[in-house]
Amino acid sequence: MRDGPEEGLRLIHAILARGDLADYHLAHAARADLCRRLGRTAEARASYERALTLALARQEPERRFLARRLTELG
Repeated sequence: MRDGPEEGLRLIHAILARGDLADYHLAHAARADLCRRLGRTAEARASYERALTLALARQEPERRFLARRLTELG
C-alpha cells in the first residue's frame, strides 16, 4: 500500500463501518492481513475467522488460504 498498512486499515474500517462490503470475505481478509502486518494478532485472527466462520469465502482455494493464514498466526 502506498500510504502503509495503518492507512489501509483505516480505510477498510471506514468501509466496513458504513456496511459496504460487510459480507465480502476479501474485505475481512484484507483487514486481517493489514492487522497481521501491524502485529495486531488478535484482530487479524478475528478477521480471518469472520471470513471463514460466516462462510463468506465459498471457493475452496480461498478457504484453504485463509485457514493457512489463521494457522500461521498461532
